[in-house]
Amino acid sequence: MLLKSSLPKIRWQYWVKPWQQVDWILFCLPVAVSMFGGLMILSTELKQPVTDWWWHWLVAIIGSIMALLLARYHYENLMRFHWITYALTNFSLIIVMIAGTSAKGAQRWISIFGFNVQPSEFAKIGLIITLAALLHRRTASTLESVFRVLAITAIPWGLIFLQPDLATSLVFGAIVLGMLYWANANPGWLILLISPVMSAILFSISWPLSEPIKLLKELSFSPLGLAWAGAMGIVGWQTLPWRRFYIGAITSWALNMLGGELGVFAWNHVLKEYQKDRLSVFINPEHDPLGAGYHLIQSRIAIGAGEIWGWGLFKGPMTQLNFVPEQHTDFIFSAVGEEFGFVGCLIVLFFFCLICFRLLHVAETAKDNFGSLLAIGVLSMIVFQLIVNVGMTVGLAPVAGIPLPWMSYGRSAMLTNFIALGIVESVANFRQRQKYY
Repeated sequence: MLLKSSLPKIRWQYWVKPWQQVDWILFCLPVAVSMFGGLMILSTELKQPVTDWWWHWLVAIIGSIMALLLARYHYENLMRFHWITYALTNFSLIIVMIAGTSAKGAQRWISIFGFNVQPSEFAKIGLIITLAALLHRRTASTLESVFRVLAITAIPWGLIFLQPDLATSLVFGAIVLGMLYWANANPGWLILLISPVMSAILFSISWPLSEPIKLLKELSFSPLGLAWAGAMGIVGWQTLPWRRFYIGAITSWALNMLGGELGVFAWNHVLKEYQKDRLSVFINPEHDPLGAGYHLIQSRIAIGAGEIWGWGLFKGPMTQLNFVPEQHTDFIFSAVGEEFGFVGCLIVLFFFCLICFRLLHVAETAKDNFGSLLAIGVLSMIVFQLIVNVGMTVGLAPVAGIPLPWMSYGRSAMLTNFIALGIVESVANFRQRQKYY
């Protein structure tokens, strides 16, 4: 009798043991966000002739299964094959450029059995695995290690930028900065890494003078850009090891001056018109209210119309009448704001904060640097996409085409996020037993 009563318990332990230390809170939160995201996509497509919201739930279910399977696979095996992962990542990006499918001025998709697959999304996972393996063996406490990471990142980043996919290339930058910081890189070095980008922006701002200082037809200097380059020279002098003859300061200043001029050149000769429109309307969307600024204006109106409690599910007038373009993808948060109001937006953001908190907890309790860096890479990816996506729907960030994780419609992005989740769950599953708090 005692033996029979113990059999169900033994079977239960047998089936659950492979996932014994999985962070179930971390797993269930994205699943819940995905289910809610499918509901919001349904709301945006109620009045449309073609609806594919159910794909969101189907891909979420497939992604959840993949995440659970990956949680059973020991993440340390990924370190042994990181160069193969890196090679496959670059190969897929090259294939896109040769035989990819074009849409909206960009060539980002590969058609496989009738489905469009976006390799740049999966390249995020490949980059996280590769950098985690490199920084596990050698931390970012030396400039040599930092330059090695940047050199490895440059190839897939360049291939993505040429598609062109500016949004994903920005996500790559966030991943690299987050992982370098976690791998003990000097914070001053990280500031210097992003400083040329700031110079490119500041060199195009004419304040406090009416116009930039022009030396030649293609050579001009912004007062703000000059001030920023000088400040970065001071940072370089204080943080870089080349203090003799002020080499670090001069190098930092020169790189920012060069970055500023390259930014002006890229604006005039490299960026596509739609990319320039997205950046310019961020400052003044009313300048082109029926064109490039239409997305941003309608999104802000929809979120503001929700007020505190919202109109209710399937009742938002701007959502149901399709006033906000691309609302089921990049602007899904505006549907949340209109139909569930300020309270609904806070709840969604609270869920994302919990996800980020659990990712950080896994990174802190991982048994080795490789697992910790994997979790931080995923955290950097999620946090950056969350901030930019929510920011652009309320007018605090340029429209960059970055989806909201687990909520925006996008099959490749959804699978990428669940694969990343599965890798982090593997880190949690194979760590020493920890007491959760």
